[in-house]
Amino acid sequence: MIKIIKKEDFKRVKTENSNVSNIVAEILENVKRNGDKAVTFYEKKFGNDLPLKVTEDEISQALKSVDTDYISMLERAAKNIRAFHEKQLPKGYEFSPKDGIILGQRVLPLKRAGLYVPGGTASYPSTVLMNAIPAKIAGVQEVFIATPSPSPNIIAAAKVAGVTEIFRVGGAQAIGALAYGTETVPKVDKITGPGNVYVAEAKRQVYGVVDIDMIAGPSEILIIADRGNPAFIASDILAQAEHDINASAFLVTTSESLARNVQQEVTRQLEGLPRKDIARSAVDNNSAVILVSSLDEAVNLANEISPEHLEICTDNPLSFLPKIINAGSVFLGEYSPEALGDYYAGANHTLPTMGTARFSSPLSVTDFMKTSQYIYYDREALNEASKDIEMFALSEGLHAHAKSITIRRI
Repeated sequence: MIKIIKKEDFKRVKTENSNVSNIVAEILENVKRNGDKAVTFYEKKFGNDLPLKVTEDEISQALKSVDTDYISMLERAAKNIRAFHEKQLPKGYEFSPKDGIILGQRVLPLKRAGLYVPGGTASYPSTVLMNAIPAKIAGVQEVFIATPSPSPNIIAAAKVAGVTEIFRVGGAQAIGALAYGTETVPKVDKITGPGNVYVAEAKRQVYGVVDIDMIAGPSEILIIADRGNPAFIASDILAQAEHDINASAFLVTTSESLARNVQQEVTRQLEGLPRKDIARSAVDNNSAVILVSSLDEAVNLANEISPEHLEICTDNPLSFLPKIINAGSVFLGEYSPEALGDYYAGANHTLPTMGTARFSSPLSVTDFMKTSQYIYYDREALNEASKDIEMFALSEGLHAHAKSITIRRI
């Protein structure tokens, strides 16, 4: 049963994995040294004895097995995702502050992106769309998927999103293969996508060899409500809880009667879920209904927690949006459930977790792009600035820097 607590009793649960770092480091080093041989060893260890690369024949056969209505649904979702993300495309600029000087910035796509798509207890075609579509909009030439379970639905999503190749590999070994490259898996410039603690730790360790999107923790939701349908709210709590046993869901409310009704609804709805054991563990261990004295207090708590997903189920929910400064994605009103954002509305569902929304952002087109600056001074412009540059260089004790200016002075 989800517990009801007061604000002062709230404490975020953190999972500890002291052993993971060493295990992942060993896997990554093996993959770095031995390539496909190491990746294949780990895949066989976890029950995958198939070739690492999904062939075109396999893709064709998988697509034939997918219902055409499902593919049409993927295409409609993809259309929404494209429409949202196309608005994120940045532009470069160039200006001339005075004669003889040109300054500018170019915006360039990464060449290759690697997308990790989890397998485990569920299959996530939505992850394919949410990662691959922004990459393609950015102009990434090659987009690769690594997944331990390339189901027909995932393959269909990859086709809709324009993925280049799919590799049948999971866990830390998948991250190592994408980061270092193997005989089969190409080395990429950036790795994105969620995964378990081993995947998250592997991404942490390869950062610097490649870029990554974020270190994602367990998924989470916070709901602010002082009214509304208890069944709706309970269903959103359970939608989050069924992700995995470490997921968390919080209702922050001023209404004790709503808290009790939601508590009862969570218990009632839980029994009908196929993944009820996972959801029950997340509800019992990581979730709570938190009582506060006012909606302002609820907003302050939400900003303090900085949740991945934030639902606001109040009268005039849009009026609260300016007050929210820390949240990955905000869902306004009781007819904007988190699942709408997970699959269909178009905003990205790859979001900062575990309070990192204080300083980080949802996955976007710009995550698959980089900027490069350029500078042009003609002889007269450099001559005019030369004494200032020399003074600056000498103040830092860098005489060769100063000399490189002096030697050009008229």
